[in-house]
Amino acid sequence: MTRETPMRKKYDFSKGKRGPVVRVPRGKTRITIRLDDDIVGWFRTQVEKAGGGNYQTLINDALRRFVQDAGEPLESTLRRVIQEELWRAS
Repeated sequence: MTRETPMRKKYDFSKGKRGPVVRVPRGKTRITIRLDDDIVGWFRTQVEKAGGGNYQTLINDALRRFVQDAGEPLESTLRRVIQEELWRAS
């Protein structure tokens, strides 16, 4: 049996601070974003298959790759894709 602490009638919040409890690391920005359930589910499944990790990191990596590839010339993209496929086939 556990003993619960009774609720106080008043609490002192005079030294309380507003804002997030965990500070955002330098170079990161906290945002709110709405993604489709199936997309988030896919990333969570990838993390589970890998044995752990953070699905938000995977989403960030995917977005970074997309941004990097968006500036890549078509010829470079084709070469990269062909090399990846040849590597998988071997």
